[in-house]
Order: sequence, then C-alpha cells, then structure tokens
Amino acid sequence: MYVILPDEDAQVAFGAALGSALAGRGQVHLEGELGAGKTTLTRGILRAYGHQGAVKSPTYTLVEPYRLGDVEVNHFDLYRLGDPEELEFIGARDLLDDDTLSLVEWPSRGAGWLPAPDLALELEVLDAGRGVTLSARSAYGEAVLARLETPAGLADSQPE
Repeated sequence: MYVILPDEDAQVAFGAALGSALAGRGQVHLEGELGAGKTTLTRGILRAYGHQGAVKSPTYTLVEPYRLGDVEVNHFDLYRLGDPEELEFIGARDLLDDDTLSLVEWPSRGAGWLPAPDLALELEVLDAGRGVTLSARSAYGEAVLARLETPAGLADSQPE
C-alpha cells in the first residue's frame, strides 16, 4: 500500500487510522531519512489510544513507554544505537512483548536482534508532503492492512 500524505495533519490522521487498525499490538518498523515524519506518524498512532501530549523521538533514551488505558506502546528510536546488543542491556526484550505495540524508528540499527515486524513502513519526503509505503510482513500485518481505513482525501496512491 502506498499513500501520499500532503501535510502534517494528514500524517497524524493517517497515523490515528493505522493505530486503530493495529488494535494496540504488533511490531511496526518505521524507516526513512531524517525529517521524513516517523515521529509525526507515531504521534498519530498514539492519538488513536487517547494520547494528546507531545511526542518526542527518544533518540537518547532509545525507548519511550506509553501506558494508555489497556494499551502499552513502546516507541523506540535506534538512530544512536551503537550495537544491537545494547537493546538487551536496556531490557528491550521484555518491552517487545506480543501484547504490546512496538513502534521502532531506524530498525536497521537493531538488525539481527529485533523481532521481525508485522508491518514495515518506509517514509519518503516528497516535494509536497510525505509518501508512505506499508508492507505486511506477517499474517497479523496483513490483517491490519485489511482493517486500515484510509482517512478521507488520502486514497491509496501509486508511487510516481
């Protein structure tokens, strides 16, 4: 699936729709260059579970946990990760539980240590807005994409 998100509001709205489809669990890997909108999309996903506060990328802490009602979301940013084994030292294995939602920015930095994603998202900067390619990598990921209701005005697009 490929969607063009013309502005920040569209990114947040799409993230909220994706958050609803994820139903509070799964492994989501977010790739894209600096400034592509990984954290903005994460903010939208968190909004689906009622979070209204700011969302900062946990670049230095590596993970920011959110407890939103019955939903546990762990937002990882592995940009500054020196070695994937560092994830073991911060207790990430316990955080990457099947009953939680894990959003992982820069997952390639944790290659060989992270579990396989249910969904892989590749964000790209466009002349106007962002493009996002969503790929299911598991049966659960396929079910999420089947449930995903793209917000009005953001119909599925094809990359140019």
